[in-house]
Parts: sequence; structure tokens; C-alpha cells
Amino acid sequence: MLLSLGHVTVRSADFERTERFYGDLLGLRIGPRPAIAVPGRWFYIGDRAVLHVLPRAAGAAAGTGGAIDHFAFEADELPTFQRRLEAAGQAFEGSLLADSHIWQVFLTDPDGARVEISFRMPAH
Repeated sequence: MLLSLGHVTVRSADFERTERFYGDLLGLRIGPRPAIAVPGRWFYIGDRAVLHVLPRAAGAAAGTGGAIDHFAFEADELPTFQRRLEAAGQAFEGSLLADSHIWQVFLTDPDGARVEISFRMPAH
């Protein structure tokens, strides 16, 4: 389960596809957004808007200046989360952060943004 993040803005060529990724797969919910002239979506964890999605410029390809490099969520329940990604057929990589007890899972969203999900592991 995802736990926290400030907020990050990404650009999307397809809002519905982006909603499926962040809502259905990662478990964020769409919530209220101020009356901004540019269309977009705000995704929430609890009562915090943590991800803002804006349209990608017409003609821009995924991974070419429209999506950020990566951003990080903190989460718990690593085994459950990995099973969820595997069941959805979502590719991901995992590794232990050097000199830490943090397991990092990296995946890529439909618009090319790299997503890091960090899990604090118990110290042995």
C-alpha cells in the first residue's frame, strides 16, 4: 500500500490510460481539483493530492520531454504489492538501496515516467 509523497506533475497523452495505471494498478483515487483552465486530473492518497496529471503537448512522443524522469512513493506490504504488479503483467525491477534497509521497486508508467516505490525493510 502506498503511504506518502508531496506531489508530482506528469504529462499524459491519454488520461484514461493514465487513470487505469495510477488508479486501478497503483491504488490512487481521483479527487477534487481547482477550476484550472487546463484540463487535468488530481490523484490522492488519503486527503493529499500527490499526483497532478496534465495533457502532453500534441505530437509529443512518450519519453520525450513530456514525462518526468522519476518520482518516489513510500509504501508498505512489499509482497502484496509485488503480487499485484505481477498479476497485472506490469514489468518492474527491485533492488536494495545501498547502505540502507530500503527495498526499491522501479516501474514505468504508460507515458514513460519512471516510478520508484520504496519499502522500509526490518533491520536484522
